[in-house]
Amino acid sequence: MAINDMDDWATQWQLREQIIKQCLWMNESGLNQGTSGNISVRHKDSMLITPSGVPYGQLQPQDIVQMSLEHNRYEWEGHYAPSSEWHFHRAILQSNPLYSAVVHTHSTYATVLSMARLNIPACHYMIAAFGGNTVQCAPYATFGTEELSVNILEAMHERCACLLANHGMVVAGKTLDKAMWAAVELETLSKQYYLGRSLDTLEILSDEEIETVVAKFANYGPKDKGSSEN
Repeated sequence: MAINDMDDWATQWQLREQIIKQCLWMNESGLNQGTSGNISVRHKDSMLITPSGVPYGQLQPQDIVQMSLEHNRYEWEGHYAPSSEWHFHRAILQSNPLYSAVVHTHSTYATVLSMARLNIPACHYMIAAFGGNTVQCAPYATFGTEELSVNILEAMHERCACLLANHGMVVAGKTLDKAMWAAVELETLSKQYYLGRSLDTLEILSDEEIETVVAKFANYGPKDKGSSEN
């Protein structure tokens, strides 16, 4: 094996280990249940994705499935078939080169809102973390279908997340850690909105305020001493 090939495999192996680690964490944290969720990560011109129906505790790095991002054929490399939701994972990664990871879960509160087919409005400024003043609920389509992928891409237009009607949630991020962070934030926001709807009044932030917060998020993160404060 050439040195470049060895380096590439080492990098890919680390990504496979990270996927398994995050799968285990999202079930331990209650963000997901069983094998209902799935994770994918971009690697060069392909994606690495969890296999279909294999308990996370049994996963080994070699069990993570590899699929091309350069075409839409149902072809893969690995011991197992890819997650039944490979269609929308690939579509999301193909839609935006800045996305390096996709996380899909059936988290409780996001799923409850999706059962009611509700969009989440700007009930909290953290809505801006997903790119705008709402998180949309994609229309229902059978899981694993191209129709669902189309619905998700439309709901995620200028957003990095959406709910899936009668199904769950999906988020995308620049790294797997950021995608998982977004999944946690979306479940938290879903819970807050679900509980807030029981109140007599629920104030919604203006579009102008959300535009301000979106701009502030663009410069959000750790800063050294010489950084300017916005």
